[in-house]
Amino acid sequence: MKHFITILFLLCTLPLAANTSNDSIMQTLLYALDHKAHYEDIKEQQINSLINDLAKKNISDLARYDINRKLYLEYKAYKIDSAVLYLEKNLEIAKQTKQNDLYFSTVLSLSFMYWQSGNFLEATQMLHALDLNELRKLPVPIQADYYDTFKQIYRYYAEMQSDKSNDYFRKSNLYRDSILLIAYPESQIYKLSQAEKLSEDGHWDKAATIITDLLNSQEYKNSNYAILASILANIYKHEGNSELQKRYFAISALGDIQNAIKENSAMLQLALLLYHDNEINDAYRCIKSALDDAEFCKARFRNNEVAAIFPIIDHAYHEKTTRQHHLIFIYFILVSLLSTLLIIAIVYIYIYLKRIGKIRIQLAETNDDLQIKNLKLNELNVELTALNRKLSQTNIVKEAYLTKFIDLCSNYIDKLDNYRRSLHRLARDGKSDELNAELKSSKFIENELSDFYTNFDETFLRIFPTFISDFNALFPAEKHQTIKQGEILNTDLRIFALIRLGITDSQKIASFLRCSITTVYTYRSKLKNHSLFKDNLEEQILKIGA
Repeated sequence: MKHFITILFLLCTLPLAANTSNDSIMQTLLYALDHKAHYEDIKEQQINSLINDLAKKNISDLARYDINRKLYLEYKAYKIDSAVLYLEKNLEIAKQTKQNDLYFSTVLSLSFMYWQSGNFLEATQMLHALDLNELRKLPVPIQADYYDTFKQIYRYYAEMQSDKSNDYFRKSNLYRDSILLIAYPESQIYKLSQAEKLSEDGHWDKAATIITDLLNSQEYKNSNYAILASILANIYKHEGNSELQKRYFAISALGDIQNAIKENSAMLQLALLLYHDNEINDAYRCIKSALDDAEFCKARFRNNEVAAIFPIIDHAYHEKTTRQHHLIFIYFILVSLLSTLLIIAIVYIYIYLKRIGKIRIQLAETNDDLQIKNLKLNELNVELTALNRKLSQTNIVKEAYLTKFIDLCSNYIDKLDNYRRSLHRLARDGKSDELNAELKSSKFIENELSDFYTNFDETFLRIFPTFISDFNALFPAEKHQTIKQGEILNTDLRIFALIRLGITDSQKIASFLRCSITTVYTYRSKLKNHSLFKDNLEEQILKIGA
């Protein structure tokens, strides 16, 4: 089913033949050739439906005539003998009903079928037996069909002769002129006759324009489309335009396949074109299809045409096939030799790869050893980096504190000297009470401690500017340290600031802060219990600013 969907899609694009390449049309045609049976099935279904209608009871003669006419049209270019059968039945009905229009139409159709089946004498006898006086009383389309039937029969006889000036051509042209005299100018038979005359007079462009307009007015699925495409191709054939000739013969042949038309000429003409273009395979497929169609349809004159061409293309096809077989044999020998060389190469490569495999195993072992050594070196590098970082931090602290220490010592000497001078003045002036009061006061020491802690706090936060926020990150939000107004660091923060500097001895911390060792222990324990890292708080402190 998916193949037929593809065919239908391609067929729907063919009315746009002006925008479709010849290669695309040929590909579609060759694809459709492989699925001719599908369209034949459709044709058979349509015929069977009409036969079922014919089998119904109580059908009037006119209704039976109409169904027979439809069956004739289905069989006309499909099976000529069946078409003749239903026309002969209609001829009896026409005689019984004594309707001249039905009688003349049936005789014209029947004589045409006789001619196609090869009964040329019977065909012409039936036509000559018609009463012309009665014919002139009939509608114009029937009169035009009468002249057209004679024209086509004499045209066929004429084309069998090599000399175009023979009497058959003259008679065919006379009947064509009669069509041009009586047919309606807007009718298709008139336009076809007009185009034929223009073509014979050498006016190819005008003839092509008329047929192209007729072609564009038809639906692609209409069998008339294929006929018009074939006529247009013949015009381009006489004009010498091989590309357009090939295009429209291909379109016509494709339409014939789609409509299951067995009596056709486009496929034969296309086969000849392909043969002359040295496309032997495609030419053979087309001529074989044309031969099968002619034999199936039993169109004697068409069978004769195909039979005259088939041996030429068949011979060329078999010659090409023979050459291809020779080439295939040569290629087989070459492939065999190459296969032998390939096997030898594979064996050599296999041995070589085994050697390479051993080398790779040795390299892998060496690489493993190197990786182990590299890991050890990386571990040593990490340790060295950590030591360097610690040394670097220690140096920074030392430098900062050394500078601060020098400043503090200098300032402290100045303060002691000033304090000494003030005590000396009091002693010199004999102010012993004031001197004793000054010596007993601890205000000087308290001021110095306050300045000392301020300097320590400022110096420490210059070294570790994020210490307070990093310290608070080690505790839940409700246990964060809050700095009071005027403070830089509080006692809790100073204890752990000293720990961050590496002073972990509680005795030294107590001495630094001028408090008892018990107080230091209490602060340290309290903060550990409140922290998020109860087991290793001081280790986390040492990582701050690392």
